[in-house]
Amino acid sequence: MVLRDSKYAIILTVLLTVLASEFKVIPFSGEAFRFGLGSITFFLLILIRPPASLLLMGSITGLSVVIARTVRDALFHGDSFFLSFVDHAPAFLYYFLFALGLRMINMEKYKANPFLLGALGVGFEFIANGTEHLVRNWFMHEENLGFEEWALLLGVAVLRSYFVVGLFSSIAMSEQKKRMEEMLNVNSGLYAETLYLQKSMNHIEQITVSSHDLYRKLKQHNMQSLSVQALHIAQEIHEVKKDSQRILAGLKNVTEGKKDDPIYLSEVIQLVIHANEKYSELLRKQVHFSVLAELDFETDQQIPLLALLNNIVANAVEAIGDKGEIHISLFEKSSYTYFLIKDTGKGIPKEDIPIIFEPGYTTKYNDKGVAATGIGLSHVKEIIQTMTGDIRVETRKEGTAFQIQIPTNNLRK
Repeated sequence: MVLRDSKYAIILTVLLTVLASEFKVIPFSGEAFRFGLGSITFFLLILIRPPASLLLMGSITGLSVVIARTVRDALFHGDSFFLSFVDHAPAFLYYFLFALGLRMINMEKYKANPFLLGALGVGFEFIANGTEHLVRNWFMHEENLGFEEWALLLGVAVLRSYFVVGLFSSIAMSEQKKRMEEMLNVNSGLYAETLYLQKSMNHIEQITVSSHDLYRKLKQHNMQSLSVQALHIAQEIHEVKKDSQRILAGLKNVTEGKKDDPIYLSEVIQLVIHANEKYSELLRKQVHFSVLAELDFETDQQIPLLALLNNIVANAVEAIGDKGEIHISLFEKSSYTYFLIKDTGKGIPKEDIPIIFEPGYTTKYNDKGVAATGIGLSHVKEIIQTMTGDIRVETRKEGTAFQIQIPTNNLRK
């Protein structure tokens, strides 16, 4: 598998480098200096997907560039194959020496330090490019490079290397942000399920105690068969409890074992909007999201915040018809941070508001008329209570408004 991946990586790198090398800048008259995009492409592709063998990659790429340029000059300019090959052969040294330099370091170690990686790239580029031009001048019996030429080589090395490293860092940061969003959304879902499982554990404990108490009472009244049955029920429930404890421990290791780096409240809101924009598209609805934030600060409670906000906003998306709006406000008052979520959906009946946070409440049914589990808003209330906050609901002529208030000190990092 490694060889197969390496083969495809080499083919892709060779093709793109050969094509990019045809786009070049010639700062001086003649063709003594040619600063093409081939080296930029070569360096960037290696950073994105390092090959199994850098020397093999450099050798094949360098040889392919030489052959492509030789064939081009012979076919389109009528040059001699031999003279054209001699003219372009030094280009092989550039790619080979540049790959050799990268092989001497551990690129993965330096990817986290773009400035140092760029400096190393400058050094390898300068040596490889300088060697190519020295050998070319020797083949063509031309004068040695002067100070201005060496300075130009160094300047080009700095520009090309740091351009590549900067571009790669931007791509890496974008991918890292995408993975972070996915991880936070998964963890927020697990966090909510952990709270629900913890609540179920308390119920299981109460049932176990009641079953065992029933066993003792039946035994006292000499109801042997029923007492044995009650004891068996208590034992089975105890086994369920132990399994649930193991699951709960695993979930807590995921959601609490590794703390994520704090992020800003504004980033949490953007994650919620981004996720629910996709959800509204999935439901084929046109939902416009708007935000008004009067404060912003770092928080280490992004997981519970995502869990409760995603739940409420997703419900709002579902309550909206084909088109609608969801507005999120964020402000602070009397040492409390407030989240206000308003939608233009169908709303909640006033008589249902006192029970909407009870497990089992739902207004959602599938195409067969089966009710949803109705545990979403109970999750929300549990999460808010763990942060000593409060939630209020207001049904309006058009839509619903949820107001959440949480002590700012419980949110601020």
